[in-house]
Amino acid sequence: MSNTERKIIALVPAAGIGRRMNADRPKQYLTIHGKTILEHTLELLLSADKISRIVLAINPNDSYLSEINLLQHPNITLINGGETRAESVLNGLRAINTEENAWVMVHDAARPCLTLQELEALASITHPDGAILAIPAVDTIKRSNPYHLIEKTEDRTEIWLAQTPQFFPLASLKQAIEYALIQQQNITDESSAMELLGFKPQLVMGKTSNIKITHPDDLALAEFYLSQKDQHN
Repeated sequence: MSNTERKIIALVPAAGIGRRMNADRPKQYLTIHGKTILEHTLELLLSADKISRIVLAINPNDSYLSEINLLQHPNITLINGGETRAESVLNGLRAINTEENAWVMVHDAARPCLTLQELEALASITHPDGAILAIPAVDTIKRSNPYHLIEKTEDRTEIWLAQTPQFFPLASLKQAIEYALIQQQNITDESSAMELLGFKPQLVMGKTSNIKITHPDDLALAEFYLSQKDQHN
């Protein structure tokens, strides 16, 4: 299938509450440069010509949505998320299940520093098992026991650190997440669900700046990276 024939829909799970940030609100509503993290993320996705629309999975009890005018955009559809990320993604997939030839690009709400260059590189991939952004590990990798004592040093030459977006055919990803949930498997990203069914997604080189805001220290780093993006636009 050519790139022009397939429809690409962005799916953003944003139903989490971000406990590790120790903030008074979910992390996607913290602000950087006068905009929420969620707004930075959505604006980047909306600016990508290859993405036809965005499905945003939110907490049904979210009290901050009314503060985000961008959510009125005609290309953004809100759906209720689930208790876990996987359930939120599955809800989103089911909401777009009628789309023909659809591929889904799942992206973390708390990764506002993604660039169009990275997004377009991923969107150009035609590998049938899909693809994800990732970066090769550069640090030495240690495997520990439950007591935080080192068991062994891993060979890092084949180790990659997964990022988002992650990009898959809609039907395959829906089947994979449904299977993983039925099997009660702990899937931490969409690719891990695909791998359970034997798929081998492609790795696409990302950037170290595409950080996921998880801890308070990440805010300052994201602010720096977004400042760099603004200077180059």
